[in-house]
Amino acid sequence: MMVYVDADACPVVRIVEGTAIRHGVPVTLLCDTSHLLTSRTSRVITVGEGPDAVDFALANLCRKGDVVVTQDYGVAAMALGKGAWAIHQSGRWYTNENIDGLLMERHLAQKARRSGKHHMKGPPKRTEEDDRRFQESFERMLREAVKKRKPEEPSL
Repeated sequence: MMVYVDADACPVVRIVEGTAIRHGVPVTLLCDTSHLLTSRTSRVITVGEGPDAVDFALANLCRKGDVVVTQDYGVAAMALGKGAWAIHQSGRWYTNENIDGLLMERHLAQKARRSGKHHMKGPPKRTEEDDRRFQESFERMLREAVKKRKPEEPSL
């Protein structure tokens, strides 16, 4: 079992690392060459530049039972398709029940942006409450994932 983080501009990397360490689960951070990322506790993989380079690398690496942290609905859908767990940096769990609706929302938002008729603001500034909410949700997900891991499955 592994935790993979789509780490380009991810605000919860340190929370993920601390929580995963407490559960004895290794973490791999993925970023592209336009980001400089280092970690004392996690493996860091830097992939080539490109709009989807990290997304496809993460999707290729994750396996059934792994946990993926991403704000990208497409990455979450690919992870779920492989039987991995997936969580947004807000703490929202991606599930087979909600991913189609989220992908549709993304499609409609992209369509609205392309039309030029709708100006959408970015997300509000991240707060300590956002971090606490993510921490609690990620902790719950990690406990569930560890509990469902097969007994013979080694942790790295």
